[in-house]
Amino acid sequence: MGWLPGPPLVSFPVPRPLLLLLAGLWLALAGVLPAPGQDSVSVAHYNVQNYLVTDRYLPDEKRFATAAPKPEKSIAAMVAVIAKTNPDVLHVSEMGPPEMFADFRKRLAAAGLEYPETEYVQAADPHRHLAVVSRYPIVKRQSLTDLGFELNGVREPVQRGFLDVTIRVRDGFEIRLLGAHLKSRRPVPQGEALLRRNESILLRRHMESILKADPSAPLVLVGDLNDTKDQPSIKELIGVRGSPMYMADLWLRDPQGDRWTHYWQTADEYSRIDYILVSPDVFRRIDFVRSGIDRSPNWEVASDHRLIYTTILAEPRKRARKPATSSDQDPLPTPAAE
Repeated sequence: MGWLPGPPLVSFPVPRPLLLLLAGLWLALAGVLPAPGQDSVSVAHYNVQNYLVTDRYLPDEKRFATAAPKPEKSIAAMVAVIAKTNPDVLHVSEMGPPEMFADFRKRLAAAGLEYPETEYVQAADPHRHLAVVSRYPIVKRQSLTDLGFELNGVREPVQRGFLDVTIRVRDGFEIRLLGAHLKSRRPVPQGEALLRRNESILLRRHMESILKADPSAPLVLVGDLNDTKDQPSIKELIGVRGSPMYMADLWLRDPQGDRWTHYWQTADEYSRIDYILVSPDVFRRIDFVRSGIDRSPNWEVASDHRLIYTTILAEPRKRARKPATSSDQDPLPTPAAE
């Protein structure tokens, strides 16, 4: 069919910002730009409180039981907590044996939380383990399971080892995630604080080896470190402020402004013993608005710990903040009330 006569076409000037927006939308639809969600990654840590068969108190039945699994009511509450935050990467401590980890993943999947990538760390502790589940590929696995130190002439193992994985969100955007669960505050003859202190020294050495090899390493440490921020083990892990080896402590808070992450019922004590520490490169890329502490209504049914989380951007913020020097000089705004 040839040219058809008709009125001339009328053109309208299009503002440059609109042209750029339309071009960006076209490129995204064409698959040239990264898909939404790949310019950030959310990372969470959660002590799931004995996801295993053990002696435990059953509050609904008001009795102690031997060799009892985690109650179904508690598991349901735990899954609800995780689903609410819906992290891309989830690190957990106090995970049970492999079959319990498989059960954990199955329950997450039933709630619509699919995590195809996993790392499961078995160290000296035969009962409680570290694990991570991820929506993005784990491209390197360097977890440490056979560490120890000498204390009073006796070799003491790092009971839970250290989880160490590199996760690739997309080309050019990776994080190196370390996970730890230091010695509990339950008294032992060797001295529980001394055990934690020595574990923290080994973990700090491992972090320094990573940062010395690559000062811009996107290093993130998460875990139940079983000490408050004024204690030597935590100061050891954080390091010297302003140095290339500094690991900034994210002073996270819940929607009501509270910072505690653990409730110890025996002492009726609330404390912050779960942490996210990040290297200087990562600190510049923290999305403060999408970071915090979960405050689900049934948090205490799920665990004696609360889930903590942060969001890491692919690129540094335009006006990146410096790490605060005290928890009163808070780098994080209070999350919106739920």
